[in-house]
Amino acid sequence: MPIFKSFQFVYFIQSRNINLSCVLNKIVPNNLKGKSKSSQEWLTRQLNDEYVIKSRYHGYRCRSAFKLLEIDKKYKILKPGLSVVDCGAAPGSWTQVVVNKLKLDQEPTDKLQKGIAIAVDLQLIQPIKGAIVLSESNFILPETQEKIKSLLPSGEADVVLSDMAPKATGTHDLDNTAIIHLVYSALKFSIAVLKADGVFLCKVWDGSDVEKFYQTLQSLFTTVKRIKPKASRCNSSEIFLIGIGYKKMNK
Repeated sequence: MPIFKSFQFVYFIQSRNINLSCVLNKIVPNNLKGKSKSSQEWLTRQLNDEYVIKSRYHGYRCRSAFKLLEIDKKYKILKPGLSVVDCGAAPGSWTQVVVNKLKLDQEPTDKLQKGIAIAVDLQLIQPIKGAIVLSESNFILPETQEKIKSLLPSGEADVVLSDMAPKATGTHDLDNTAIIHLVYSALKFSIAVLKADGVFLCKVWDGSDVEKFYQTLQSLFTTVKRIKPKASRCNSSEIFLIGIGYKKMNK
């Protein structure tokens, strides 16, 4: 069965709440000859992943869109008229969700409040209609953050998202330290730009440093929660921390 048709078939089955395992065994992609075992496992996992299938069906660039969709469904953090910064945005699926929720992909009307979505990443991000994309830009550099501030109305944001992650080394402590460094950078930026009652959402890898960071968020936001979206793979250590109601201090 060609790969594309396999995707269509699996989505057809799953969209009707039929247990896929009762219908057929795991789908194996074609043309695996010459590929390493890890590549074969990755391709097979992708082909059988519910959220990979759904992301293709709905036009999202990757499966992580459904993590943000689930979080927003519960906490209602995205709506028209807001200013949103998406850090670590590549390939752009979170920004796609933001654009859709803020209705930035629609023609402006008198009734539609105009918001803004800014996507930034060290990697290449293809253009996203309705968003300002700062591709191949290092977020942690002061000049990049100043550029973002200059694009925000009055230099302020309602929501800062961070899906940033370092390149994994496979060494847990090193990887955890690296991602905590990134989220602290995102938080420091958020403290500078968030409006009162603003929202900060970030990804971390569960580890010894997370509790301290969680407590830092508690000192800055009215409500802080840990989230493990259904779209996160069960063997992944990633969790998301959300701070709602930024306690902005007068300068």
